[in-house]
Amino acid sequence: MTAVSENIKLSQLRALIAVSERGNFSEAALHLNISQSAISHAIATLEEELGVVLLARGRHGATTTPIGEQVIARARQIMELLEGMVHEVQLQRGLQGGRLRIASFRSAATHLIPPVIARFRERFSEITITITEHDDYADVEQDLRLGRADLGFTHLPCSGELETWEILRDEYVVLLPASSHVISPKNKRGLTWEELARYPLILESDGTGCSLLVRNHLKKYGQSFHIAYEVKEDSTVVGMVAQGLGAAILPRLAAEPIPQGIRIYSLPDKLERVIGVAVLANALHVPAVYAFLDALKGVGLFAGNTSTVSVA
Repeated sequence: MTAVSENIKLSQLRALIAVSERGNFSEAALHLNISQSAISHAIATLEEELGVVLLARGRHGATTTPIGEQVIARARQIMELLEGMVHEVQLQRGLQGGRLRIASFRSAATHLIPPVIARFRERFSEITITITEHDDYADVEQDLRLGRADLGFTHLPCSGELETWEILRDEYVVLLPASSHVISPKNKRGLTWEELARYPLILESDGTGCSLLVRNHLKKYGQSFHIAYEVKEDSTVVGMVAQGLGAAILPRLAAEPIPQGIRIYSLPDKLERVIGVAVLANALHVPAVYAFLDALKGVGLFAGNTSTVSVA
């Protein structure tokens, strides 16, 4: 390190950047909440240390010289590095304890969250994690809006109050009993709507988001489906199919683990739900939220950003 660089102060770099952005010393002084003379002294001292003129003063303000432009570019890099260093320290200080509250619908809580928590725990073992499981994703979003959860696993798209990331796309599949023989060797395309309509259907109880999605999908194709059973729990639906009581349509994630012998088919026309993670938009989040999002990326769950969150 040279003697010159040792004498340069961060306050001088801030003053230089402020004047270059605002075009005059008075507005830069107001922005930094210091006197105009302090701004002038900081820049004059910096120019003396470097041995070059950084700002050309005139009646209409101050403009940067060619060498001044280069110095300002470096000054901005230094300030960005400093802000990043401070942020990392503050983040780590906030991750030495505390609590992270997660709201989720059940199949995500069962199959998606545990590996993320395992990765999260490798670095932040002192943070307490609470998981609230809901039957429907609408309750997850309500928890976020009311401040009862810091982060939620839900279906996309969400309301504009939430900022979200897509995690995965979960296909709806048809579950048929082991004894079913609806697919003839001549049919190379898989299950047809006519074949599915021969079975009594076991669907999730009406009123949930998933149930509404399935029922609206079935209405499109002009078939008369017999909904014989409406069941709340996914595991009960799977168990009823295993007993030969009918066919079911479930997201693959919700159907897991699928008992041996149950036949799985894609719907004749594909249907899927988009699963995402969400936080309340324009809110101050605890550091553990960002650390958990990093853990999500670490286990490869991010399929792509639906929107972004700025790390404050």
